[in-house]
Amino acid sequence: MKESETTHLEGQLVDEEVEFTLVELCRVTGASEDELTLWVSEGVFDPDGNGPQDWRFSGASLRRVRTAQRLAHDLQINAPGVALILDLLDEIDALRAYPRRSPRG
Repeated sequence: MKESETTHLEGQLVDEEVEFTLVELCRVTGASEDELTLWVSEGVFDPDGNGPQDWRFSGASLRRVRTAQRLAHDLQINAPGVALILDLLDEIDALRAYPRRSPRG
């Protein structure tokens, strides 16, 4: 008899129009305020607001923080590298979304 395997997936659905404060985003992702502040200074995020106390992050930032965390912690990439990689991933997503033209001949 075969043993059955069970795979559990965990995720969160977040409306992209939801806004997080710096403290809320840290609480939800487990990132530190120092990490997020550093990533903002490197251009990884562009929150609304004049400073950390006023910053508002979009719901889309949640996924971006988690990707940044994996890059920084698992692959030990520094903040400028995280910013570059996330920009490149954005470019790839944009290219994939661009409709392909079929060759005519």
